[in-house]
Amino acid sequence: MGITMAFLVFTVSLIIIIKGGDWFVDSATTIAQITGIPNILIGATIVSIATTLPELLVSSIATYNQYYDIAVGNVIGSVICNIGLVLGLVAILSPAKIDRGSFFLKGGFMLLSCIVLFILSRDTIITGKEGSLLLFLFVIYIFLSIIELKFKPQTNSADHGFEKYSGREIFQIAIKFVAGAALVVIGARLMVQSGSKIAMFLKVPEQFISLTLIALGTSLPELITAISSILKRQQGLSVGNILGANILDILMVLGLSSKIGDKGIVISYQNIMFGDRIYNIPQTLYLDMPVALLLMLVLVIGGMTSEKLGRIVGILLMFIYITYLTVLSKLFL
Repeated sequence: MGITMAFLVFTVSLIIIIKGGDWFVDSATTIAQITGIPNILIGATIVSIATTLPELLVSSIATYNQYYDIAVGNVIGSVICNIGLVLGLVAILSPAKIDRGSFFLKGGFMLLSCIVLFILSRDTIITGKEGSLLLFLFVIYIFLSIIELKFKPQTNSADHGFEKYSGREIFQIAIKFVAGAALVVIGARLMVQSGSKIAMFLKVPEQFISLTLIALGTSLPELITAISSILKRQQGLSVGNILGANILDILMVLGLSSKIGDKGIVISYQNIMFGDRIYNIPQTLYLDMPVALLLMLVLVIGGMTSEKLGRIVGILLMFIYITYLTVLSKLFL
């Protein structure tokens, strides 16, 4: 596979994942309604988990094939991209009003998740047992989300759980569900394989590709949703969705992925040149996670000190994101 073909396959895999993800989310939500699952559970669990499916499958497949740099870089890179690029863009183009209570809950839990991940990663490995802790926190987050939604006033309290569908419609929904899941699986496999090939041809670490191309690719649904929310003047929804997506990326995706690898998820060391000297360090611990934590702190502090996510916060988030990408390019390109 040449470099041109690798980029072509990567692009095709991205299109497949986005389309498959749309089908999967739509059909999963409809199936949940048909089976009578309350809307509050659909919003707090099924939709949130389904929208994180691309990151989950990319990291899981990467871990299974021992591409640990791609597995970790995909998650951390998606978190950085979600906050720095997506929320930065939202705040700059159209400052978003936020629900202080919900923002405090999700923002605080996001920070807690990243700090716990950093502590567990200090020995450069996330074992299956440590992954269980992440999954335990994930369950707590889902429980808190359900409680939050239960006591939040609903603009539309009607429960459509028992809508009537014809046999043909149910069959079509089931086919869409299976096809969507299959497309995401196929797209994720192609993305991991082509991403690894691109890294090899460019002679850069796989982690660089996962932190940039793959992370941006799996974050495109959030970016598209954010742009749509701006056009519909519902930016606050985008903020909440992205905070939730980051939590799921850290807790659910890495928690489940750690169960797949024989040794868990191994955080590798990278040769990085500073000045005239080359240092062999775990880049994830010394660069990627600190940047993610910095972005989270700026976002949470900015949101808690104002009733909206303003342009100053957005510009700062975007500046940190662009600076991070610049540092990465100077280190590896």
